[in-house]
Amino acid sequence: MESLMNKIRKLDAYPKISEDFYSRTLSGGFITIISSIIMLLLFFSELRLYVHTVTETKLIVDTSRGEHLRINFDVTFPALPCSVLSLDAMDISGEQHLDVKHDIVKKRIDYHGNVIDSRPDGIGSSKIEKPLQRHGGRLEHNETYCGSCYGALDDDCCNSCQDVREAYRSKGWALSHPDLIDQCKREGFFKRVKNEEGEGCNIYGFLEVNKVAGNFHFAPGKSFQLPYFQIHNPLASFQWDTFNITHRINRLNFGDDFPGVVNPLDGAQWSQGTLSGMFQYFIKVVPTVYKDVKGKAIKSNQFSVTQHLRGIDGESFQDLHGVFFFYDLSPIKVTFTEEHVSFFHFLTNVCAIVGGVFTVSGILDSIIYHGQKAIKKKMELGKFM
Repeated sequence: MESLMNKIRKLDAYPKISEDFYSRTLSGGFITIISSIIMLLLFFSELRLYVHTVTETKLIVDTSRGEHLRINFDVTFPALPCSVLSLDAMDISGEQHLDVKHDIVKKRIDYHGNVIDSRPDGIGSSKIEKPLQRHGGRLEHNETYCGSCYGALDDDCCNSCQDVREAYRSKGWALSHPDLIDQCKREGFFKRVKNEEGEGCNIYGFLEVNKVAGNFHFAPGKSFQLPYFQIHNPLASFQWDTFNITHRINRLNFGDDFPGVVNPLDGAQWSQGTLSGMFQYFIKVVPTVYKDVKGKAIKSNQFSVTQHLRGIDGESFQDLHGVFFFYDLSPIKVTFTEEHVSFFHFLTNVCAIVGGVFTVSGILDSIIYHGQKAIKKKMELGKFM
């Protein structure tokens, strides 16, 4: 048994030196204090990384199919009334959403951004006791009202100004004189639009579109479709000379927010000078998935953007005033994954810190110690010579 112990004792890689042979120096004390402080700082730095999560980034090919893209927006037009502002969306698959009204809210504002309350005599108030019927005469006693569509639809009734405008849009016709439409006069549409001159509009909400390249835009007037073009009717009978498309983007993102996301257009604004036209944003959307440490995944998108103003000379009917957002999707998906550093990785780094600092400080102390001895010995030899 004693021989076994002796063999194990010979394997000791840390032989002990008698305290009688120790030689403690002032420089060694300073080096010990400094190295201890460095060890503690590095230890706490490693401990912070171990306690908190780290984010790993990967790039993969986006193979998702049949998904939808949610576009959240909040845009303010300080000089464009809500009554003439419309939102349209379309994509390369051919799907179109003209004059979108669902999931969006419009707020009338003055030029300083203050919200204006809706007037009680707006659209919907009756102005004519006997409105015009589809057959051309006035509403008689006990007769059910069926408003004329003014040639757009033969078999249907248009009982409101909105119905007439929709009927004209479905035909691809421009409703250039709503002041001559009985329903629009009865509802005070013409008066309302005239009264809103000088006002602005804050429009916000979201769009659900196909996950393919496309565009959405804010433009004055109603959209209607021709065989090869989509154009706007800017309500010419009470049209101002030019539309002021000065705007501020309060918020614009594609999908849900996630930690660390940066939306480059939040807070962006543009003021119209002497040149009017189409203000275009070209957006490159990068699909992104963020997975937190609990495994919950947030599907979202990041994007980059460039902008351009396309002037309009007024000669082409295809040219539109408005703010256009053209977006395209990247085939590469970015995944962010939150992870905790494993305990063994933390322990390995702590051992590396302690061993590395201890070794380096030992080498430095040895250099200083032997250097001092050599200098002292040369000084002593110089005295005797």
